Amino acid sequence: MSKSIQISATLLACAALCAASNPQSPAAETSVTIGGKSITIKYSAPSLRGRQMFGPDGRISKDPTWPVWRTGADDATALHTDADLNINGPGGTNLDVPKGDYTIFTLVNVTPWQLIINKQTKQWGLTYKKEMDLGRVPMTIAKPSAPIETLKITLSAAGANKGKLQIEWENVIASVPFTVK
Repeated sequence: MSKSIQISATLLACAALCAASNPQSPAAETSVTIGGKSITIKYSAPSLRGRQMFGPDGRISKDPTWPVWRTGADDATALHTDADLNINGPGGTNLDVPKGDYTIFTLVNVTPWQLIINKQTKQWGLTYKKEMDLGRVPMTIAKPSAPIETLKITLSAAGANKGKLQIEWENVIASVPFTVK
């Protein structure tokens, strides 16, 4: 092998390692234990990097699943629950979620946004099949005091057997309470 081929191969390997160790949408995870039962969400956390995400001219509106958003980047956002859940949307809308594995999507072209719990799992984030929806529930929407640069999903306990799922990014904070059964 010539010296220039060896150098090129080394540079390519270094570039691949650098990209793998510093992804544009790093892996993130949130979890909470309520009543001895664990609930976990695994997602990729993209950043704005000067781009508009939501709205008709936003980056997400160009995804093939629009108006459904993968609620993250790269692989689909995964939800695992060791407990049966009841997600309590505003206006008395409820969604029963049996313990197990799911994918989270969000319908973002309606007011308020709708959280989608989908039964298909382990797919790339731009693979969405509506017929696999377990259900949808409206979310409470708020506006942050300043734009949120990096997507953040949080699960938190809210007393007794209650919790909250919150999605924060750009100019939106979307949340929904849930009950562990």
